[in-house]
Amino acid sequence: MTSLAHAIRSRRESARSRRALMRAIDSASTPSAREDLLIAMQRSQDVTR
Repeated sequence: MTSLAHAIRSRRESARSRRALMRAIDSASTPSAREDLLIAMQRSQDVTR
């Protein structure tokens, strides 16, 4: 796989994960669950940078 294809695939996977987390945050049943998801999202962004 070329580096361009790898970069595109990686960006798609990241976007898919972000969208899934955003859906989970939007549908969280309690404020504490929403906070936990927000923290998880922030940590996952720190790892990918």
